[in-house]
Amino acid sequence: MTNETETAVLAGGCFWGMQDLIRKRPGIVTTRVGYSGGDVVNATYRHHEGHAEAIEIIFDPSTISYRDILALFFQIHDPTTKDRQGNDVGTSYRSAIFYVNDEQRQIAEDVIADVDASGLWPGKVVTEVTPAGAFWEAEPEHQDYLVNYPTATPVTSSTELGPASSQ
Repeated sequence: MTNETETAVLAGGCFWGMQDLIRKRPGIVTTRVGYSGGDVVNATYRHHEGHAEAIEIIFDPSTISYRDILALFFQIHDPTTKDRQGNDVGTSYRSAIFYVNDEQRQIAEDVIADVDASGLWPGKVVTEVTPAGAFWEAEPEHQDYLVNYPTATPVTSSTELGPASSQ
């Protein structure tokens, strides 16, 4: 592992399930859950209108690529449902990629085209691809939730790998 890291910010439903699945991959340095994509300053669980539940991922690009992170992202949530994951409904649960530079934007658009062309999901990808803005870290009780409460189950489909998975 190198000392160089990069950041990815993704939203795909319940942030607990996403964090738990992504954190386990080699090359993931740290993760934290929070809110992104909205206009509320100092967003909180009770006040994050317009934001999506998101995960900030710090990763080592010499071990895992941004493309590989996005490939996993498209396996652990349904990118074809607008503002919904499982029983969770609303813009907080939308599918979004918040890119930090033009290279990430281009990779995101390429991966979405690949996912659409694969035919593995029942519809077209509706994942937003927008510039990263402020990321408001969620309250401590939401961080590492499924590590701290291993018998809890997120209420979304993000706890299961999607149809593109061979796992």
